[in-house]
Amino acid sequence: MIAKRAGVLRTALFYVTISLVALFMILPFLWMISTSLKESEAVMVLPVRWIPEKISLKAYRDLFTISTVVPFHRATLNSLAVSVLTTFVNLASASMAAFALAKFDFKARDKVLFAFLATMMVPGAVTMIPNYLVLRTLRLTNTFIGLVLPSIYNAWALFLLRQNIMALPEPYFEAAIIDGATPFAVYRHVVLPMVKPILASLGVLTFMGTWNDYLWPLIMISDPEKMTLTLALGNLNSRWGQKWELLMAGNLISMLPIVIAYVFAQKYFESGISVGGLKS
Repeated sequence: MIAKRAGVLRTALFYVTISLVALFMILPFLWMISTSLKESEAVMVLPVRWIPEKISLKAYRDLFTISTVVPFHRATLNSLAVSVLTTFVNLASASMAAFALAKFDFKARDKVLFAFLATMMVPGAVTMIPNYLVLRTLRLTNTFIGLVLPSIYNAWALFLLRQNIMALPEPYFEAAIIDGATPFAVYRHVVLPMVKPILASLGVLTFMGTWNDYLWPLIMISDPEKMTLTLALGNLNSRWGQKWELLMAGNLISMLPIVIAYVFAQKYFESGISVGGLKS
C-alpha cells in the first residue's frame, strides 16, 4: 500500500514538474500573442497585463499597410518560395546521392563518402564567403537561385538517408531489377516510398532552417523586392524599434508556416526520427 502511494506521488510530482517546465517555456509565446493584440499605450503598462483590456488588431493591419523598405507580404512570399525550393533541392540531391552511395558498387565509393562526411567538420560560417565569391563570379548574387543553390549539398542529410537505404531489404531491389526497372525507376518506386518518414523529417527540419535563416539572405540579397521575411523583420526592428506590438505581430505571422508544416508532417516526422535512430 505504501509502495503504491509512493508510486502515485512520484507520478503526480513528475507531471507537475513537466507542466511547470512547459508553462515556463511557453510564457514568451503567450507574451508575444498578448503584446500583438495590445495598443501601443498598453504595451509598457506595469504590472504586465497578460489579457489585454481592449483587444486590438491594429498591429496586424499596420504590418501589411505601413510604408517600409521591404513590403511584408512580398517578403513572406519570397521566404515561402525560397524555403520550398531549398527543401525540394536538398531532399532530391541528398536522396539521389545517398541511393548511389548505398546501392552502387563503384571504385572509391568509401573515399567519396568519407570526403562528404569530412565536410561536416567544417563550420557553415567558414564556407559562406567562398560560396558568395563563387556565386558572384557566376552572377547569381541577389537572385533566388543564388539563395537556393548551396542547398544542393547537405552531408548530414546524405549520411542519414544512406544509412536508412542500406538497411532496406535487398529482395525489393532484386525484384525490381529482375522486372527490368532502371536505376532511376528503382530510386523512384522502391527507395522513395520506403524512406518517406526520413524524407518528411529532413523536409521539416530543412524548411524550418531555411525559413529562419537570416545571415545567408543578408549576404546574398540587397534588392528590397527579393528580401526574405527574416530580413523584413530585421528592417522592421530597426525602423520601428519601440513598436513592440508591431514586432510581435510580425514574429507570430512568421511562425505560422513552420507550425503548419509540422502539423501536416507530424506523423512522418516522429516516425522518421525514431526509425532514423534505430537504423543509424
